[in-house]
Amino acid sequence: MITISELTKSTKEALNAINHLLPQLSVNAKGLCMDRLAELVESDNTLIFLGTDEHDCILGMLSLIVMKIPTGNKAWIEDVVVDQSARGKGLGKSLLNHALEQAKKLGAKSVDLTSRPSRESANKLYQALGYEIRETNVYRYKFS
Repeated sequence: MITISELTKSTKEALNAINHLLPQLSVNAKGLCMDRLAELVESDNTLIFLGTDEHDCILGMLSLIVMKIPTGNKAWIEDVVVDQSARGKGLGKSLLNHALEQAKKLGAKSVDLTSRPSRESANKLYQALGYEIRETNVYRYKFS
């Protein structure tokens, strides 16, 4: 049985689990320190959702960012990752559906996310859940 819950307290267990998951998302992902995790947990704009099994083992996560802007509340999903041992069992779907419900409750008019084309399974999941590819350019400015 999978349970989805919001991370509301920074704990060593959560930190270790997140630091185990992040490299599975990207080889460039750097681990978090406890101070950074606490900063995220205390943020008014960032919600971290964890997927746990019946033994309270954290097997997946995602971040939901909700922003209040002049044109309305907007939400963005980042850092969706499910442990390799738990993939294909519906955890990603449960995390995404939970995030959508929370974004709606928080008044978001839409939820955006991006995914590298190489993440074929993730892209199929997003489309199966009703996410649509937008015709837009995504730009990034990197600080040195």
